[in-house]
Amino acid sequence: MIQAEIFESPFKGRSLLTWADYTPEEILQFLDYAILVKKQAHAGEIHQRFLGKTIALIFEKRSTRTRSSFETAFGEEGGHPVFMSTADIQLGGKESVKDTARVLGRMFSAIEFRGFKQEHVKQLAEFSGIPVINGLTDDFHPTQALADIMTLQENFGKLKGLKWVFCGDGRNNVARSLMLISAKLGINFSIFSPKELFPPKDIVDSCMGWAEKSGAKITISDEKSVVKGADCLYTDVWVSMGEEALKNERTKLLAPYQVNAELMAATGKKETIFMHCLPAVMGEEVTEDVFESSASKVWDEAENRKHTIKAIMLALI
Repeated sequence: MIQAEIFESPFKGRSLLTWADYTPEEILQFLDYAILVKKQAHAGEIHQRFLGKTIALIFEKRSTRTRSSFETAFGEEGGHPVFMSTADIQLGGKESVKDTARVLGRMFSAIEFRGFKQEHVKQLAEFSGIPVINGLTDDFHPTQALADIMTLQENFGKLKGLKWVFCGDGRNNVARSLMLISAKLGINFSIFSPKELFPPKDIVDSCMGWAEKSGAKITISDEKSVVKGADCLYTDVWVSMGEEALKNERTKLLAPYQVNAELMAATGKKETIFMHCLPAVMGEEVTEDVFESSASKVWDEAENRKHTIKAIMLALI
């Protein structure tokens, strides 16, 4: 009889909707798991820790890194991932999210959801009875945030006390998630954004509270001087999925916040790195010379999506 390996974790059965639900120590434990599975992958080790397990991958939004990470990580561990687009299931249409959750909870070991509403991923977690992982909503992108702090850790050998700056749309799901995880872990985090795109007050207030405990400094500004001293400049596309009609307006508004050689130099540090969650629109949020430079860590960051997602699934499932 073939048996799957046991992965010991104190998080089994929990869901990951945002990192707000986890303590700093718990987040760092997930990071340790990710470092371990990356080391195992690079050593060519083969494990079957999801043997006999299944995961429902619900995608309302297109994806390259998130889908590839979940499918390959789960499959390599001996599990069976099942991809479901909105064309495949009745989620929120003919069948309520609540009812879909109760059906999937009877058939799968876990659920991943990548879509629009945070409320939908919350309902899936509430009614399915199995672990649910937020693969992205309009509000948060927790799996991306873990991959990003892993990339920071690899480049600087530490997290606490580093400074990174998100440049662009300060309201978006990545900016919020980075601010949240930074506030929890004592990483100084700034948003360089037009006032019209500052993040909502409720998430800022929550992050300020966590930052007070961790020693992190959170700054939100439309002044270029905010990038001074940054160890990392981070950006994302100017027009998020579902907001394509705003492209001309956003491009005009965000042009002064482009990450280019001048902005990288404004940090005053030669060691400053560049990160981007991808996909990137060259010549908009970042110039090609920065994107293709030695300072750019986007491919390490993209690879780390897989290792961190595998670690999250191992921890929860």
